[in-house]
Amino acid sequence: MTVGFVMLCHTALDRAAEVARHWAQQGHPVVIHVDARIRPRPFRELRTALADQRKLIRFSPRHRCHWGSWNLVAATQDASALMLKEFPQVQHVFLASGACLPLRPAGDLAAYLAERPRTDFIESVTTSEVGWTIGGLDIERFQFFFPFSWRRHRRLFDLAVRAQRRLRVRRRVPEGLVPHLGSQWWCLSRPTLEAILQSPDRPRHDAYFKRVWIPDESYFQTLVRRYSTQIESRSLTLFKFDHQGKPHIFYDDHLSLLRRSDYFAARKAWPHADKLYDAFLRPQATGEPRAEPNPGRIDRLFTAAKERRLKGRAGLYMQSRFPTDNFENGKTAVSYSVFQGFSEVMPGFIDWLTHVTETRVHGHLFGPERAEFAGGESIYRGGLSDSARLRDYNPKSFLTNLIWNTRPEHQCFMFGPADNQKVNAFMAADPNARFAIITGAWAVPLYRSGQPLEEIRSEAARLQRVEMELLDLLNQHWTKARVRVWSLAEFLGHPMEPLQTVVEDTAPRLRPRVTSVPPLVDLTGFGAFLQSLRNHGMQPLVMGDYPANDLFHSDDQQSRPYLVS
Repeated sequence: MTVGFVMLCHTALDRAAEVARHWAQQGHPVVIHVDARIRPRPFRELRTALADQRKLIRFSPRHRCHWGSWNLVAATQDASALMLKEFPQVQHVFLASGACLPLRPAGDLAAYLAERPRTDFIESVTTSEVGWTIGGLDIERFQFFFPFSWRRHRRLFDLAVRAQRRLRVRRRVPEGLVPHLGSQWWCLSRPTLEAILQSPDRPRHDAYFKRVWIPDESYFQTLVRRYSTQIESRSLTLFKFDHQGKPHIFYDDHLSLLRRSDYFAARKAWPHADKLYDAFLRPQATGEPRAEPNPGRIDRLFTAAKERRLKGRAGLYMQSRFPTDNFENGKTAVSYSVFQGFSEVMPGFIDWLTHVTETRVHGHLFGPERAEFAGGESIYRGGLSDSARLRDYNPKSFLTNLIWNTRPEHQCFMFGPADNQKVNAFMAADPNARFAIITGAWAVPLYRSGQPLEEIRSEAARLQRVEMELLDLLNQHWTKARVRVWSLAEFLGHPMEPLQTVVEDTAPRLRPRVTSVPPLVDLTGFGAFLQSLRNHGMQPLVMGDYPANDLFHSDDQQSRPYLVS
């Protein structure tokens, strides 16, 4: 049994000639259709290049073929009819494009089809089961008229569709046909193809499909359901489309992928992929039977590639997605911790946390003067400057760049109401953010500043208002950050428990056990300071139930390091 190849060519005719010769040299006939839009000289050169194979290669009548036009079907009909007429030994016809690349010897395909002499391999599914139809047109492509080209006159095309929807236009499908869709790259048996081309109803079928949108995806796919006795709704050609409906192009670096696909051909190969053409067009012996084409082997790779193209890597902002807010795949790359109030209550907290958790702990990255990088660096990873002016130009990008460039190392930084607050909403919506807040701790530096109370009062009111806005933000229903909050009074009353909690959140793999805490700042007289603020008209609301005499439980209140036996 012999399989014949029909090739629809419209570009890269030199590569099409190589493929046609490859099949003909293996003893299989080829019929070539060349788009009538191709100029005479390249067409003559193609015929000349294949003149020595005129015994097995024919050229069918030429049609001007535009995307989605009826002439693609007409060209296929003429080429297939010529194949059946000129080569009676052909029992299956394999439709390919000039950009198709054989992946296995033609003998493999012939042997495969010989075991299935009446089977037709064509993707053919009902309109309700197709998820790749463009523009939302499924059954409507069989019911409406399409006088305008979708590609060349998109606006007129859309107007015509909307008008027909409003007027409820419904063309009648020819009796006995159920509309089906699928890929145009098929392999049909001789009896089925003859039944389609020689049917007495062909004039009626052709007249109907001439007005169907993209008939090359529906003509044979529909008629095969009427005339075939055995259909396998799949293609023997590997083809993949991206999220925009454009075909994937295979390059030299896809060589190993194509070899393990087990398909008989692939569409479409880049014309300049010399490595691919050299590898697959060299003579190959037909060996042991290989596995059937299995899309599952490579579908996961294409799915991953599509997801990477659309979403990118978590925390990496690409130019194509940057202008669209919330289109990113994860706001930041990895988790990070934000500490508010800890360094104010415990001056040695940064060094202590670095030692206990073995993480990178920065100072106030969003401080008013500069970005306080760990180690006092002025330039940090990724070329980030400590300049407050550069950082504040785009605080969100500053943070995302820092987290991306330091992955997978866990980053911690101090934060406070005196810092730049423009990044708050971003961090609140980031699942990677971990907040640990001691409310009211911002008042400790004010208390220790020694400034007149009248000057402190207005600043204290401002800082409290800023902190309360952050707390309200973190309590919103859409907040995804992990948040832990203690009032100043709660923390000072039992400092060990909050510190154990935060170190476990910061270094969950180490699960360090806190045996000591950094020295607490001397807060003698702080309760009286808060009362003085009240007396001057500023009501402290976020410190908790702070005792006026500064005395907590005697077993908890210590200004020296905590020791646990």
